[in-house]
Amino acid sequence: MTEVNKPPRPGGWTRFVTARPRLSLLLALLITALAVMAGSGVADRLGSGGWEDPAAQSTYATKALEREFPASQPNLLLLVDSGDSSVDAPGVAAEAERLTARLAGEKGVTGVGSYWRSKSPELRAKDGHEALIAAHISGDEKAAADTLDRIAPHYRGTHGPVEVRVGGLVAVRHDMQTIIKEDLAKAEMIALPVTLVLLVMVFGSAIAALLPLGIGIVAIIGTNAVLRGLTEFTDVSVFAINLTTALGLGLAIDYALFIVRRFREELTTGSDPLTAVGTTLRTAGRTVLFSALTVAVSLAAMLLFPQYFLRSFAYAGIAVVLLAAAAALVLLPAALVLLGHRVDSLDLRRLFRRGRPPRTSGEEGTTWARMATLVMRRAPFFAVATTTVLIVLGLPFLGVKFGTADDRQLPSTAQSHVVQQHIRDGFPGNPGGGLEVLAEGKATQAQYATYKNRIAALPGVLRVDGPLVKGDAAYFTVLPKGESVDDTAQHLVGELRTTDAPFDTKVTGTAAVLVDSKHAIGERLPWAAAFIAIVTLILVFLLTGSVLIPIQAVVLNALSLTAMFGAVVWVFQDGHLSSLLGFTSPGSIETTLPVLMFCVAFGLSMDYGVFLLSRIKEEYDSTGDHNEAVRHGLQRTGGLITAAAVILAVVMVAIGTSRVTNTKMLGLGIALAVLMDAMIVRSLLVPAVMRLTGRATWWAPGPLRRFHERFGLSEGEQERPFRGAGNCATSHDEPADENGDGMADASGGLRTIRRTG
Repeated sequence: MTEVNKPPRPGGWTRFVTARPRLSLLLALLITALAVMAGSGVADRLGSGGWEDPAAQSTYATKALEREFPASQPNLLLLVDSGDSSVDAPGVAAEAERLTARLAGEKGVTGVGSYWRSKSPELRAKDGHEALIAAHISGDEKAAADTLDRIAPHYRGTHGPVEVRVGGLVAVRHDMQTIIKEDLAKAEMIALPVTLVLLVMVFGSAIAALLPLGIGIVAIIGTNAVLRGLTEFTDVSVFAINLTTALGLGLAIDYALFIVRRFREELTTGSDPLTAVGTTLRTAGRTVLFSALTVAVSLAAMLLFPQYFLRSFAYAGIAVVLLAAAAALVLLPAALVLLGHRVDSLDLRRLFRRGRPPRTSGEEGTTWARMATLVMRRAPFFAVATTTVLIVLGLPFLGVKFGTADDRQLPSTAQSHVVQQHIRDGFPGNPGGGLEVLAEGKATQAQYATYKNRIAALPGVLRVDGPLVKGDAAYFTVLPKGESVDDTAQHLVGELRTTDAPFDTKVTGTAAVLVDSKHAIGERLPWAAAFIAIVTLILVFLLTGSVLIPIQAVVLNALSLTAMFGAVVWVFQDGHLSSLLGFTSPGSIETTLPVLMFCVAFGLSMDYGVFLLSRIKEEYDSTGDHNEAVRHGLQRTGGLITAAAVILAVVMVAIGTSRVTNTKMLGLGIALAVLMDAMIVRSLLVPAVMRLTGRATWWAPGPLRRFHERFGLSEGEQERPFRGAGNCATSHDEPADENGDGMADASGGLRTIRRTG
């Protein structure tokens, strides 16, 4: 016997957001316009560094050397090419000296030196046709970039007998910032139309397809305004705007997909638009809110790290997730009330259905149900096989090598990359790759000499220069054997820091920055992982009331990321597919990237996991049949989760077309993780594992069960939910989706049909 409950009239939050829908949308349009103005020019205020720990010894030493010995920290390099002549030819030397003197007179430029003044062999190429002019541009990243913009055009190009190229750290960062801005505009031009086409394919209606896109644009614009405001108080990385675009479109589309689908389903049951919106918010809306919290938690873990590169992604990610959810729960309901049944207008799929019979009702949903049945029937095989495949795909990550971001992040045609590559390939001793030892405190020349001899005696040292003394401070330059950031150089950093000295010493340089960055991440990584795991366990328990399901969610989500990490090492570290994808492999992975990718991908995996689990929980509460709940959950969410994952992957791949390697790695890596999670983990591994755990899946001790009954999160209203112990002897078969696509009502809202026995 079945009893159909009449849904209550909208009240509370629903009444608040739908009372004056036109006014709500008008205010949203006004706020969005203000956000456009507030966020304008945000990219110009973002930094391109942020990989260093601000409290590290190397950071302190770098700032002290920049202040006291600017010539020791050159961030601007002019590569002077004499063509067929020698750099020592009189005409070449005269022109180079003129350029050096001119550069020394530029405002904001200090510590100017050159090969022609010092005759240092490290500043002259081995073939004798290139040499360097080095200088330091003072100020923060923004001021240094402004100075470079002002002076670079006057030095770049032909000057008499020489050709000059501009490089150095400040040029690398400037090129990176410029290229990211250009690539982001290109990615948006790719992602928006492709996304719109995919949404039309999913919804059919052009009107319905435009709604998720609008929500995403609002979230992106709002987040840009937030980032612009944050730049007044703290440093924010330019890389964060890529995450803003990707998550803004991806999550807004996810949330709008589920809400619009549920709304359309309610309309098909005969509900009026206002009642349909109320039911949608009580069901899909609650799931969207819960999902946004789980994603925000994963991203918030990056606030525990000191590097502003990682913290910037937390700022951008949390803002865009919350804004996407807010827009989906405030603006979208108002729009749906006004549209009503017109949400199905402009069904463009009719153009492609001419001459073909329409798809039968429930065809796609039945396919997902059959898949779930097959997986659960062969649960041990699918559980072992998928786990094995995922682990094997992740094995390359065991050989990961961590490094620092440098000019090789840029395309090979970028002039700053060309300069640094010429230095690496053609100059002796790798200028700029040494270590600097800052000595503070009064000391005699004899004490300096004794300390220098101790450094020179270390096994990893090739040469020691200095000291250069100024007041009570001095510095030594130490050239390590081998590459500037290899294991030998990193080990030498530790030896230098433990070498006895009659004064205070601090070590900096590329290898020292890497050592300190790895230490800062390693020290905080367990806390970040624990934070994500504990909060996720709590949130999933509040959703399901189970002790085992939260553990499964954390473990399976982490397992779904193995393919991403394996691919990152195999492709970007080892250089496979580098020609196809158009990047230069530095032979290492930037230290902060795995942390960033884990937090983002884990959050997105939880996003899909929440929608699947909520639907399974709904069915289990309704029937008490564990196997039927799993089958039904996959049937009702499989198609829509896959569609959402494909759309998000398209956005991430568009981001992955960037010419900057870190951005390419982030975009393509997250795209792979999202697809693996939706198509392998959610479709195969989760139902297989839940079939194996059986009745124990829903177990919780008495105190926790009572806690969940009082404080747990649930969707919709259900007068007397089933509280069965697990698998029932009788299976409750249900008809397939009324919509005919098996992807409706993916939010997991409780049905208004109550079964009674």
